[in-house]
Amino acid sequence: MPALVRPRNDVRLYDDLAAEWWRPGGAFAMLHWLARARAALVPPADRAGAVLVDVGCGAGVLAPHLAGKGYRHIGVDLTRSALRQAAEHGVTVVQGDATALPLPDRCADVVSAGELLEHVPDLPGAVREACRILRPGGLLVADTLNATRIARLVAVTVGERIPGGAPPGIHDPALFVPPARLIAECARHDVPITVRGVRPAVGAMVRWLLTRRGEVPIVPTRSTAVLYQAWGVRNRPPDESRPTPEGET
Repeated sequence: MPALVRPRNDVRLYDDLAAEWWRPGGAFAMLHWLARARAALVPPADRAGAVLVDVGCGAGVLAPHLAGKGYRHIGVDLTRSALRQAAEHGVTVVQGDATALPLPDRCADVVSAGELLEHVPDLPGAVREACRILRPGGLLVADTLNATRIARLVAVTVGERIPGGAPPGIHDPALFVPPARLIAECARHDVPITVRGVRPAVGAMVRWLLTRRGEVPIVPTRSTAVLYQAWGVRNRPPDESRPTPEGET
């Protein structure tokens, strides 16, 4: 029987690939590597009951990298099969759309949007919602793909054809996100962000492609042309005092 062909960026692909989320060397291996790099941007919680909302949480691949940081980890995703797996990894799961999060204003100390924004047709809506649920002084962290020819070449033309690359059809390059656009959208909602390029460590990536074993570090790079991280703190209103965290200057 021929394989079922889905349209590009079809959310049903995640049901088709449900068994891949936690399979060592599986189709979503890179999402685990990116999750570790994203978690490194998240400091330990500075208050009891702190909440981290993981928008587009998938099967909860961020969860192991938050262990010991003190957050209640809430994951939001459209895909039930992924949410079931996230719940098995300690995530409090909520089914919902990134552009209409079923969560109250200012409920999150941290909002994570990992490998999500390049899948959302309504980028302004997704950014608006991520910022809406973020409390003043809270942290937004994200990573996504740039809207460049080389990003399309790496992530789609080549990436979807090599064993161990992106699952075929998982991306629609028309939705890739220029850093300047993300910076502007976040600024509209009082979240100034910083961006930096990241990439897999080359030697480790080659070894992984040959063996399908181990983990590949995601390392900073000067270029944001393919993949980049973004992070920023939501501004506090002028009438809200901001205590200085220990060690901050």
